[in-house]
Amino acid sequence: MPHPYLKEIQKIFAANANATIAKGAKAYMLNQFEFYGIKTPLRRSLSKAFYKTHTIKDHNELSALVKECFNEPQRELHYFAIELLGHHKKLWSKKTLPLIEWMITHNSWWDSVDSTNTHAIGKFFLQYPEYIQEYTFKWNRSNNKWLKRMSILFQLLYREKTNTDILTDYIEHCQLEEDFFIRKAIGWALRSYANTDAKWVVKFVKAHPQLSNLSKREALKHQ
Repeated sequence: MPHPYLKEIQKIFAANANATIAKGAKAYMLNQFEFYGIKTPLRRSLSKAFYKTHTIKDHNELSALVKECFNEPQRELHYFAIELLGHHKKLWSKKTLPLIEWMITHNSWWDSVDSTNTHAIGKFFLQYPEYIQEYTFKWNRSNNKWLKRMSILFQLLYREKTNTDILTDYIEHCQLEEDFFIRKAIGWALRSYANTDAKWVVKFVKAHPQLSNLSKREALKHQ
């Protein structure tokens, strides 16, 4: 049986659909996903109102609803699920990690994996740092490019809390990758950390001549 909340949010999104916006969004995402055609501010407003009036009782229910939303074709339901997880951080536990991995590896594209990082991954590891080494190392050494991307980006907003030993290890392991999204992630992570320690980043780039031009360019963008 589908979760009753799924039917409700589907009705709400369908009532706010816009075919013109949907067509443009689908084209922007290279025709990989269907869309209702709801712009982000309206979608978030609708979602937040839904979260306030629909209580999730435990992690099992949260996980089930997230997965059901992700299995639907419309991208807005995937965004809804990501932000639903972020909204219910009081339910987070070690059981959240397999769910996060599932989200990263299903219906994967930069928008969903990066949003999952913003709303859940980075915040989860700040709350539960004891799981960082085990899980992010596994992601970094996996064959899935999106897991690799997240191993590099999970510290994106950590600033002075960034573990530079982990960042160094993960970048060095992936520096010869040819995938655009991994190369971009390396540069993005370094550029972000440059706001905290620019000298460290400049020194790192100089010490790693094998980094792709894309990674170097992104890393030193504001130097």
